[in-house]
Amino acid sequence: MRSTRKAIDGFAAGTMLLLCAIWGAQQVAIKLAARDVAPIMQVALRSGLSAVLVAAFGAWRGERFSLRDGTLRPGLQAAALFAAEFVFIAEGLRHTSASHMAVFLYTAPVFTALGLHLFLPAERLRPHQWLGIGVAFAGIALAFLGGAGTGLTLSVIWGDLLGVLAGASWGATTVVIRTSALSEAPPAKTLLYQLAGGFVLLLGVALVTGQAGRVSLTPLAWGSLLFQGVVVSFASYLTWFWLLRRYLATRLSVFSFLTPIFGVTFGVLVLGDRISPSFAGGAALVLGGILIVSGAGLLRPRSA
Repeated sequence: MRSTRKAIDGFAAGTMLLLCAIWGAQQVAIKLAARDVAPIMQVALRSGLSAVLVAAFGAWRGERFSLRDGTLRPGLQAAALFAAEFVFIAEGLRHTSASHMAVFLYTAPVFTALGLHLFLPAERLRPHQWLGIGVAFAGIALAFLGGAGTGLTLSVIWGDLLGVLAGASWGATTVVIRTSALSEAPPAKTLLYQLAGGFVLLLGVALVTGQAGRVSLTPLAWGSLLFQGVVVSFASYLTWFWLLRRYLATRLSVFSFLTPIFGVTFGVLVLGDRISPSFAGGAALVLGGILIVSGAGLLRPRSA
């Protein structure tokens, strides 16, 4: 197995900037179409659509998706974590704003760094990175507790908590990929495990919770599903896993601090989300913590 990953170059930086803008619009798209299609059904349908596209892409490239290469077990684990992430997102968006979800979801790099610290010697955390983790979690606490006197409801707090759990699930997914045979598997195969497994699991959740019947395919719903299924879950995720095979995960993660900025901006401009001072301060600490955890390494290139 190839054990090295490259430092960030201009191509990776530009690609990550585009991906962050796409991911930042994701929660807004789900929220916009929520009246027509229940959020959990949106993420289930988009996963199914994307799984078909990824399978077709793999067939076009002549890739054979064998289950005997050691990827089955981590593939199923990644699928379960992927489904959990989007259950938390879909349910969370029923209670909190797209702007809040964008910030709490992208605590994922912190959880990724913690997980990789435990399993990969090449990505051990340095003292300043532990400081960054402390700053990020202080920001989460401020965003939660600081809004107690500003009319923050229990429903919003619950939605915010689900956003943090979604971030933790995403971080755990990245750790599974980087520490298993999926690390060297074709990106299409890694993604197909998650999308196909996620579709089955998410559809099951929608059926159990009675949300499967909430589907009205209006033009807005179609636009949201196509954006999520083709652009987000197919093109952007495939690109993300391709990058993970070539660059250090913690170095890539530094760029994800831009995603909540895009997400909050889109939420305010498109949905009219209101941002409280305590949430803004907490979000700033979260982003600062992520930068401390992932960004300082860019200034000191080191071997994987």
